[in-house]
Amino acid sequence: MSSWLKVLVILGAALVMGAGALIYALSVRTGGQVPVETGAVTRQSLVQSVTAAGEIKPKSYVNISSNAFGRILRLPVSEGDRVERGQFLLQIESVQTEANVESAQAALDGAAADLEGMEASIRSARASLASAQADETRIEAEFERASVEFGRAAALVEDGLISREDHERQRSAFRVAEAQVASASARILQAEAQLSQALNQRDGITLRMGQQRASLTRAADELAQTTITAPLSGVITYLPVNEGETAIVGLQSQPGTTLMTIADMSVITAELRIDETDIVSLQVGQRASIRVDALGERVLGGRVSEIGNSALTASGAPTTSTNTNTDQARDFKVVVTLDDPPPELRPGLSCQVTIETASRTGTLVIPIQALTVREIEKADVPAFVENPVIVEEKPGQPVMVEQEGVFVISDGVARFQPVVTGIIGTTDIEILNGLEEGDEIATGPYRTLRTLEDEVAVRIVESETNP
Repeated sequence: MSSWLKVLVILGAALVMGAGALIYALSVRTGGQVPVETGAVTRQSLVQSVTAAGEIKPKSYVNISSNAFGRILRLPVSEGDRVERGQFLLQIESVQTEANVESAQAALDGAAADLEGMEASIRSARASLASAQADETRIEAEFERASVEFGRAAALVEDGLISREDHERQRSAFRVAEAQVASASARILQAEAQLSQALNQRDGITLRMGQQRASLTRAADELAQTTITAPLSGVITYLPVNEGETAIVGLQSQPGTTLMTIADMSVITAELRIDETDIVSLQVGQRASIRVDALGERVLGGRVSEIGNSALTASGAPTTSTNTNTDQARDFKVVVTLDDPPPELRPGLSCQVTIETASRTGTLVIPIQALTVREIEKADVPAFVENPVIVEEKPGQPVMVEQEGVFVISDGVARFQPVVTGIIGTTDIEILNGLEEGDEIATGPYRTLRTLEDEVAVRIVESETNP
């Protein structure tokens, strides 16, 4: 045990002994009776709530940054102006981007002209191929006739019916026709090669035109980014730039790159940080009361619309699985949407929000300060107490449990009565079992209730807070 912890233990023991001595001294001076303040168990309505500080924020807003670098030429809006979706907001100089668009368009037009010329070449190549194929057909017919005549002449010369000179002329005519067939086939192959080359060139030009179109699209997009319009309807809540200043390319979470902020003020929320001990009692749809510091005592209504699932760090970012620091308290983000936000609300205003987590009508209640905790034997725990907390269990000794309860005053004697509690209000707590309406219980003083024992004679005194 560390030295400071030993000191705390010693101080705590001394404090308890001192309180016991004080009660003993008071009981001696009052004839053995301990002075206590009392109150009655009453039946009334009770509301349990969670209260937290927050900040007014629009539900929908956008931080506008620039995707282009350049000087701001026009800025016709001011902070606080209402704008509509698509409305012109800001113009950045665009000399270079306009030149890029013109260059890309000229390159695309040149490729289109080349494609048109190549289409003409393809038509010419197809015509040449068709002509060569027609010539081949004609020449093949002539070759067949020359072949027939040459064969007939060979038979006639053997029979001596024609002269050798006529036979040689037929042979020459056959060979000429044979050569013409080969030439026609060669011209067809040449025409086919020219057509194939023209088709390949057309495909290349088509691909180049696709690249030129992409370049034109990129250049046109860069030009469009020099003109900024409103992405949503709302109010300009932040405008840190002026005409003549230079806009730089925006980076996420980078200070100085936001040109303006537009917020949709039709739906206003209060963003809260709720402690982990209270978050389990919250549900979407619960009623909330919002007090905005700037509006004085005016109370606005709302409902819980969002409950975060991840704890937040000190900076407001969600925790991750790598964050192993479990010593610090955890907060969770909770969003309350206002029912009818007044027009004078502005983003960033601080507020205090009270969320109603539970309510009871006509239930038994006692003051919170009357509730205390004692160690009693498990055998003395009433049946209506479920799962009592065992604090000590030793062989041969009664099992002790830690039990909450109150001291009921009857016939001048304080008797410890275990109870089961429900929801907690601002100053009162609900009693589910253990007490009846009208029961008189000890409510103070706090120093006395801390050490008051069971079956002790008491004397009722006026509350210290009473005039």
